[in-house]
Amino acid sequence: MKATQSKRMSTETMVLGALLTALVFVLQFMGAFVRFGPFSISLVLIPIVIGVATCGVGVGTWLGFVFGAAVLASGDAAAFLAVNVPGTIVTVFVKGAACGLCAGLVYKLFERVNRYLAVAVAAVVCPVVNTGVFLIGCLLFFMDTVAAWAEAAGLGGGVGHYMIFGLVGINFLVEMASNIILSPVVVRLLNVRSKQHD
Repeated sequence: MKATQSKRMSTETMVLGALLTALVFVLQFMGAFVRFGPFSISLVLIPIVIGVATCGVGVGTWLGFVFGAAVLASGDAAAFLAVNVPGTIVTVFVKGAACGLCAGLVYKLFERVNRYLAVAVAAVVCPVVNTGVFLIGCLLFFMDTVAAWAEAAGLGGGVGHYMIFGLVGINFLVEMASNIILSPVVVRLLNVRSKQHD
């Protein structure tokens, strides 16, 4: 009985992981049309958090890695690819995988207290890590380009100000809000459905 239940869980995890992988690509390509400032809004972070909460840290990290591939495939990183191809690839894949991994680790930490609290905290951590690694990538690989963009925007020496408010500001807030609102709701719905089938 236990082996059958474990096998079913593994099959469910694989199926849900595959569906979430496809959803990451769909949302990234659809999200490319929703823009605030120079970059699109990443609704992709929602399935990453859902994957963490329903399938585990490994699937969440995988979904983050897939997110990186989808960003490159969608052309969302074209401005950075034109400047530094290796730096762009490293930044995009590391920020994706790191946001899935960190959200997963935080989820596991808080799951002992309350599962929905864990989802909410993971929903905050995911965009924070995604944006934080992006900003670090900008500092490491694109500082001259970002400084030129800041100057063209009329900010001159205010590169940090431009990075926060020009590159990530509204995008980050929208990503965070949509993640905090939608991720717990979807996880709760999946849990209710799962209990009905038990």
